[in-house]
Amino acid sequence: MSVTMTGKVEQPHTPVQDMARARKWQLISLAVFSVVVMLSALRVVTGADDIDSAGLISAALASAVPIGLAALGGLWSERAGVINIGLEGMMILGTWGAAYATLTWGPWIGLLGGIVAGLLGAVIHALATVVFGVDHIVSGVAINVIAPGAAAYLASRTFATMEGGGPTQSPPLEQVSRLSVPGIGEPLADLEKQDIFFVSDLAGILRGLLTNLSAVTVIAVLLVVGSWWVLWRTPFGLRLRACGEGPVAAETLGVNVARYKIIAVLISGGMAGLGGAFLAQIAAAAYREGQTGGRGYIGLAAMIFGNWRPGGLAGGALLFGYTDAARLRDAGNNIHALMLLAVLLLFAVGVWQLVRKGKKLQGILAIAFAGLALVLYLTTDKVSSELASTTPYVVTLLVMGLASQRLRPPAAIGKIYRKGEGH
Repeated sequence: MSVTMTGKVEQPHTPVQDMARARKWQLISLAVFSVVVMLSALRVVTGADDIDSAGLISAALASAVPIGLAALGGLWSERAGVINIGLEGMMILGTWGAAYATLTWGPWIGLLGGIVAGLLGAVIHALATVVFGVDHIVSGVAINVIAPGAAAYLASRTFATMEGGGPTQSPPLEQVSRLSVPGIGEPLADLEKQDIFFVSDLAGILRGLLTNLSAVTVIAVLLVVGSWWVLWRTPFGLRLRACGEGPVAAETLGVNVARYKIIAVLISGGMAGLGGAFLAQIAAAAYREGQTGGRGYIGLAAMIFGNWRPGGLAGGALLFGYTDAARLRDAGNNIHALMLLAVLLLFAVGVWQLVRKGKKLQGILAIAFAGLALVLYLTTDKVSSELASTTPYVVTLLVMGLASQRLRPPAAIGKIYRKGEGH
């Protein structure tokens, strides 16, 4: 059952709604099955054995977590109607805050330090956009400009005098504990080594997803599920989303729009700060200047790709994390193999746009890009490291271009709202 804005309980779902929900889960299961089959076939055809190995999947999950946390932060803010392109700056602040707190009080307090540092950036954004009515883009850009300088200054003041540290990096950081589902690691590893089509590939994927996980990864997954529950299954979430869809209507129903917007932006900053903490403490085991590498922006792209939905943005984060991990582990072979997959997907999208949607320009462009990718694949044996380094950003552009046809952002996103407009 669901709830109304006043907190009243609605009637249970109808049989038609239950059937639609069951069909949705069937489609998700079919999509997951299809992805495993495609990766299995790609491994056999190209000989890129690392393409779905446990090591690559584990690295992809680690790369996806900070992107996903940034995307989740963007979701909270933008569902309330506040654009937050300052996520990159908040992540940068989170890297320093996590490093300093970890060195001072330990790894778990270090995570809290990253969240608090991200919150500081969010406070500035909330005051500027919600209280003073500053343009959301201008405020976000200002945070992204100020945060690197602030973090660099703080790092030079705190880490330069520490043993093993310096003005641009911290001493090594202690990490939080790692977790594994008990009793499955060795059986899955044995299956993966047997090189059985689909079975070994599935075993490798499951081993990468279920063993040797950072506790922060588990927390990130819980945050995705929890965000879905709060935003779509509680009165608080309904009111918050109403502020992003129709703030005037929400205010006439007694919702304190400014309060909900500020809360959403603060949660957004905390999520981004936690993403920065993951980069400093888990991914690199040290603070390093510039270590976010634009992941805040990629997080925004993942959120848009996911159509402002928790499940969709999680899928987008995994996609970007996978391409990033593939180019870091064995760029020449992995990216070259994925190029063949891109050819097939672009061609399929092009045909679908032409036949089902009747959109000639989009269809022709997709097929043309597929042809260019095929030529590049056939004329090369490996992808150069320079070209491979651009893969996550190229994927971001392609995904945004292909996903732009089905996007539905909150109706009042980015609009300046003044208290009392509903009266």
